[in-house]
Amino acid sequence: MIKKSFILGIAALSFVTFSTQTFAAGGEHTVEKGESLWDIGKEKSVSVIQLKEANNLESNEIQPGQTIEIPDNNVTPEDRELLAKLVHAEAKGEPYAGKVAVATVVLNRVDSTEFPDTIKSVIYQVSNGHYAFSPVQNGQINQAPSQEARDAVQEALAFRGQGKGSLFFYNPVTSTSDWITNRETLLTIGKHRFAK
Repeated sequence: MIKKSFILGIAALSFVTFSTQTFAAGGEHTVEKGESLWDIGKEKSVSVIQLKEANNLESNEIQPGQTIEIPDNNVTPEDRELLAKLVHAEAKGEPYAGKVAVATVVLNRVDSTEFPDTIKSVIYQVSNGHYAFSPVQNGQINQAPSQEARDAVQEALAFRGQGKGSLFFYNPVTSTSDWITNRETLLTIGKHRFAK
């Protein structure tokens, strides 16, 4: 029931839970019985969209024994750990879906022409004399992330390129910026609003 509620609660983002095992992207993978593109994407830190494009797949259907090309996603283990630290600091106490959504905002920024093009440069971006993310300013970015934050990053990587494209998130109770509260809200998860 919890998993069903979780999926229904964030249908707009299409998130599901997954294993914590991770591997480097690139190379080939032989599909095992019961495996899906989603499973492979989470395991290999690569988006389902990239998997389909690299393998000329028009659907999500794959068969046991099939060899799947794993594209390089240019996300290093250091990038994943830094993103997990940010997720841990920004979304501590938030639902798992909120943690995935925070990681997704960073990836959406990397993919947007409006922001820097690497995870590290997005996280450490300074705009108008302020860091984009308060945990960088207050040092909380240096805390070890939880396993849940690491899992959320892997899920966001598999989900990359889908969803509504949120580029911002904020807590309306603690936000002091009129600018952010006037952005178009796409989704609310826990105490955070996600906006474009």
